[in-house]
Amino acid sequence: MDNHALADLLAPLLERIRSMDGPERIDVLNAVRTALHEVSPLRDHPVDLVLWIPAEQVEANDYNPNIVAAPEMTLLERSIEADGYTQPVVTWTEDGRRETVDGFHRSEVGRNHAGIRAATMGLLPVTTIRLEQADRNDRMASTIRHNRARGKHQISEMCEIVRDLAKRNWSDKKIGRELGMEPDEVLRLKQISGLAELFADRDFSEAWEPE
Repeated sequence: MDNHALADLLAPLLERIRSMDGPERIDVLNAVRTALHEVSPLRDHPVDLVLWIPAEQVEANDYNPNIVAAPEMTLLERSIEADGYTQPVVTWTEDGRRETVDGFHRSEVGRNHAGIRAATMGLLPVTTIRLEQADRNDRMASTIRHNRARGKHQISEMCEIVRDLAKRNWSDKKIGRELGMEPDEVLRLKQISGLAELFADRDFSEAWEPE
């Protein structure tokens, strides 16, 4: 089918969508995007499907070690005001519940900034991580990868996450691979956390004693 034939086929549908009110139009467009995503050769990439979801349906996670200073938060607000949303909020979903994996501060701006909230009809642009990453450990690792790719993370919170993953039986090698850390960095964060049980899988030489 050439582009002209496709345009003729779509024209009545597009005209009908244009006639809908805002909320109904959003629902229909979300449904259309989802249907197109199902046949997309790039459907394995979350950004292939961006949906507009009510901000109140997107919850914060309880482990994000990324804290934005007030001046940066102001700049983020200005960026979204001037440029619109150029990055979606990354989420996971289960039983109708959505939790942020990356983009907590973008979601906060959309939820609390009056001008931006009005411009987006109280909605947030969201993507959904792959189904195989829905486990809490994998979601935590994904959040850290997003933060570290931008060079933003808090050491104290990183220690807590490394400790949590270690307690969930992730090896040092797996923690390093999934969080993008060198072995020495994983060890250092364990040391900072100060928990002896995190070193249970390591062999240490006996202390030197004088003859």
